[in-house]
Amino acid sequence: MIRNSRVSSLDPISLSGWRWTPFLDKAIQLLNAQNPEPCLIAPQFLHNESNFVLRGESRSVVTQTWACKTSKLRNVRSACLEAGPSASVLNFVASPFHTYEIPFFGADFVTLPSGHLLALDFQPALPNDELHIRLIAEYLTPLHNKWQSLLPDGGPIPEKAKSFFSPGFLWTRIPLGEEGDRLISEVIWPAFCNYFQTYLEIVEQASLVDDVRALMLLDGQKQYKSYRAINDPARAMLTRFYGAEWTETYIHDVLFDF
Repeated sequence: MIRNSRVSSLDPISLSGWRWTPFLDKAIQLLNAQNPEPCLIAPQFLHNESNFVLRGESRSVVTQTWACKTSKLRNVRSACLEAGPSASVLNFVASPFHTYEIPFFGADFVTLPSGHLLALDFQPALPNDELHIRLIAEYLTPLHNKWQSLLPDGGPIPEKAKSFFSPGFLWTRIPLGEEGDRLISEVIWPAFCNYFQTYLEIVEQASLVDDVRALMLLDGQKQYKSYRAINDPARAMLTRFYGAEWTETYIHDVLFDF
């Protein structure tokens, strides 16, 4: 069971009341069937706290990281941030070994004073590749059709980012308050479980690829990681809370390392 490593790398007390706790707990529960092992993370990135001033009021922010690996996933990690009414974030990414025909898994759940920005996807290492297109169509398109229709659209994404998302990209913006809470409970929660359970089915069934294919996948994964690191939308917020040096190291060496 991976639960003990979560206690050592993600202190549940400091994130008491964190909105996204059930989602991370569910992901860890599902991962336990994969016989995971903890990933090593430098102490300064496992847990960090800071204070900031908003409208003359001092507030606190806590950021914590959890990560594990399996025989086919080189890194599964969550970045968790809680800053009270200012922000609550779960960024959860599974990165496969390039020797398997497996996409990335990505979940971004962000709560800000303006509302919730929520995304789920199987992100392909080779966006226009026939095998990945077929994989997405078989596994992900039915999930997207089922859940996206129950949610408002999230709006346009940058043109240069489109190749890093699949046609099954679930993307929504929902309001704070009762309606948002209802959608998170009745739609986002089962959609997350559905997406991640399906992703782990793909992982379970994946077999080793040949050396030529592995090099293609490796190159695609490097491009994906580089894009995510360079364009991480959390950079400004993290820099404000923890400074540029900590933030850049965290983004490049922990969140999107290669």
